[in-house]
Amino acid sequence: MEIISSYNLKELRGKFESLGLEAYRANQVLNWVYKRFKTDFRLMTDLSKSHRDMLAKNFKVHTLRLLGRSEASDSVKYLFQTEDGHIVETVLIFERDHLTLCLSSQVGCAVGCRFCATAKDGLVRNLHTYEIVDQYLQVQKELSQKIRNVVFMGMGEPLANYENVRKAIEIMVSSWGIDLSKRRVSLSTSGLIAQLRRMAEDELLREINLAVSINAPSQYLREFLMPLSKTNSLHELLNVLVEFPYPEDRRIMLEYVLIEGVNDSPIHAKELSNLIKPYRRKFKVNLIPYNPDPSLPFQRPPMERVYAFQEVLRKANISTFIRLSKGVEVFGACGQLRSKRLQHMLK
Repeated sequence: MEIISSYNLKELRGKFESLGLEAYRANQVLNWVYKRFKTDFRLMTDLSKSHRDMLAKNFKVHTLRLLGRSEASDSVKYLFQTEDGHIVETVLIFERDHLTLCLSSQVGCAVGCRFCATAKDGLVRNLHTYEIVDQYLQVQKELSQKIRNVVFMGMGEPLANYENVRKAIEIMVSSWGIDLSKRRVSLSTSGLIAQLRRMAEDELLREINLAVSINAPSQYLREFLMPLSKTNSLHELLNVLVEFPYPEDRRIMLEYVLIEGVNDSPIHAKELSNLIKPYRRKFKVNLIPYNPDPSLPFQRPPMERVYAFQEVLRKANISTFIRLSKGVEVFGACGQLRSKRLQHMLK
């Protein structure tokens, strides 16, 4: 059976024509799915009954099965199961005046960051486009308020699943799709240089928000925390980001997870300041106090240490923010998503 959200509009129009349907019927179906969030073909009343029956026989929208949810005051973590039995997490975050959805792009992750719980599982597989989009659809259909912001910061490295993530973003920002603003879609990467260069040449992806996990001011320390830095060096990464074709009124977000006794000292702050200062108009820095996980040996630094780190950057006129992650209560915060732990909890 075909899955509607595996197609973009052009592809679906061609598919419908091959089945004997008028191409414009694809526009009608996508309007129901992405604008009204109706996924039962029987409810698509601007189609004839014969068309609805044919669609129900050949197509479906959802492939993920909702296993459960964990609710906190600031977030809801959704637990989904793929058709081949893998676990995927999606986190809805309550902001002051809008909703943000944190999407996963892979089951597990191959990047291997030492401080991230997801990395302990390794990479199981990439998520398909329709599995990424389905996370949005299943959460949105429960809500009366439209999800305004989407961030690819869940399980996995989005740029390691480039084609599926790109197509999911195309569906999310296109007028025939979910129709989110490109400025409301963010992609967070550990810094895969070849894929960042590809993204810089991609007319779609270079217009969304880009966040890059840097986490250390030196090559040596970054290699320890993020082994991928051995082949994606900090120096080369910075050069790629400086040259990234971003509009002058926007800045790339450099994400820095502060881990007690590892990368949070005033010396580290000064090193980071020296690294960024020549390009401070290109970047802003997001300081993220580490979200502890019982399976890992790292701890969150005291807030006075976080503020001291921020002050060093501010004195260098570097735009700097502190992000206190939401979802900690339900293990849905940055670096805490882990499929094997969840599989164990379900037994």
